[in-house]
Amino acid sequence: MLRLSKLTDYAVVALVRLAQQDEMMTSPALSHATGIPEPTVAKVLKILAADELVISLRGARGGYRLALPLNEISVARVITAVDGPISLTACVDGGECDARTLCGLCGQWDAVNDAIRGALSRITLADMQTRGQAARGPGAACVAHDISAAGPAVAV
Repeated sequence: MLRLSKLTDYAVVALVRLAQQDEMMTSPALSHATGIPEPTVAKVLKILAADELVISLRGARGGYRLALPLNEISVARVITAVDGPISLTACVDGGECDARTLCGLCGQWDAVNDAIRGALSRITLADMQTRGQAARGPGAACVAHDISAAGPAVAV
């Protein structure tokens, strides 16, 4: 199964929520607005700030805001910021593989990985926000996220 990490899911939720604010938003306020535990929100925001997806400001009027509009942030960029390069297998893009001499598929996963990376690069967070609103309908609540502690991504 191919699955995004919970931290990546939370990062997308946080970015979309920040886009709905005109002002800076604190980590506790973002936690309250999203239902994601505050320590996890703080961790996600630190990661997103390091990748220049959010801007942080310290002080009494401090908090976080988007560094870019949602239509300029791809799902692939968020995944890469949080989890590192998109790579389905260890041997993708010339990476090391313990079974290289035995499996016979060296380099064959590159096309699959490129297709997935390309698809994720074409979907922006603005697309995600629009599709989410359309699926729920006006004024409807979103299905709650599993807000347990963020764990590792499940590999293929």
